[in-house]
Amino acid sequence: MMLLVLLLLLLLLLLLLLLLLLLLLLLLLLLLLLLLLLLLLLLLILLLLLLLLLLLLLLLLLLLLLLLLLLLLLLLLFLLLQLLLLLLLLLLLLLLLLLLLLLLLLLMLLLLLLLQLLLLLLLLLLLLQQLLILLLLLLLLLLLMLLLLLLLLLLLLLLLLLLLLLILMLLLMLLLSLLQLLLLLLLLQQLLLLLLLLMLLLMLLLLMLLLLLQLLLLLQQLLILLLLLLLPLLLILLLLLLLLLLLMLLLLLLLQLLLLLLQQLLILLLLLILLQLLLLLLLLLLLLLLLLLLLLLLLLLLLLILMLLLMLLLLLLQLLLLLQQILLLPLLLLLLLLLLLLLLLQLLLLLLMLLLLLLLQLLLLLLQQLLILLLLLLLLLLLLLLQVLLLLLLRCYCCCCYCCCCCYCCCCCYYCCY
Repeated sequence: MMLLVLLLLLLLLLLLLLLLLLLLLLLLLLLLLLLLLLLLLLLLILLLLLLLLLLLLLLLLLLLLLLLLLLLLLLLLFLLLQLLLLLLLLLLLLLLLLLLLLLLLLLMLLLLLLLQLLLLLLLLLLLLQQLLILLLLLLLLLLLMLLLLLLLLLLLLLLLLLLLLLILMLLLMLLLSLLQLLLLLLLLQQLLLLLLLLMLLLMLLLLMLLLLLQLLLLLQQLLILLLLLLLPLLLILLLLLLLLLLLMLLLLLLLQLLLLLLQQLLILLLLLILLQLLLLLLLLLLLLLLLLLLLLLLLLLLLLILMLLLMLLLLLLQLLLLLQQILLLPLLLLLLLLLLLLLLLQLLLLLLMLLLLLLLQLLLLLLQQLLILLLLLLLLLLLLLLQVLLLLLLRCYCCCCYCCCCCYCCCCCYYCCY
């Protein structure tokens, strides 16, 4: 009986030991499960932090792209202003050309009037002196007038050639400005594409955030079910981490490509601006040459007037010295015909002057319209500059990020920044 009792006691002790071992094993399993759950929660929190960082990075990129777009719009407006200024310069050159033509017509009218006076004096001299002397004087006067007219025409042709060169230079500058506009439009297109890509990435990150939040809710609500799905969830979280890292690498590559593209386009714009400056220098040199030729033309006109006055004085002296009277009817008729022709030429020149004055009025109206458009573009440029300054200045600082304005909370802070 004692042996039986001892055996029973031993059996009971063994059973108790087995129960204790089972309890210890259960406790160890529970601890392992809790550790796995904690690891899973830590991974989810890390994923959330990475997503938040990516969101902040995307927001900063969007702000930078908006600033770049505004700056490109400012450049476009500046180029439009430049084109308008070039058009104004072309119109001014056309006005100068018309003024030169008017000057030429006035000179021709003056010469015709002087010829009429000379012919009248010759008529008087025909009545007072011999035929051969009159013919010689007439030929000399005509030769002098023709020489002076040829000189004037040559100078005017040179002026017209210079004006044509100036117009060609301005057309080249217009072409360069159009090339700049095309480059800026290409840059805007690429920036818009990049902006769309960033928006898509932002949407993907938001979707991933929503998925992670749903996973956290499921972890909180279904802890018992997650005990059976620990390993697949860990794999999913690792895959999400890898995807986030790949997204960050893609963003960095996109930024590098954008910076390279902007650098190349800015170099092209600088080269085009240098070419425009060189063309402007050439244009200034041509304008100086044009002014010098105009001064020479005025000097020749003064010489012509002085020579004509001297000839008139000589004819008057000869008229006073010679008091003979020979009536030569054919020469008189010829001189009268010449006078009539000169009158007709004067009428034609007056008509041409009227047409040129009408063209001048039209050009002045066009200049007025262009100036109004230029003022409007300047106002728009000032408004865009103010907008860029406001975007640059209206920033507030909080604990760890930049707010895009000063009226709402940062996404990573616990309080609003004012």
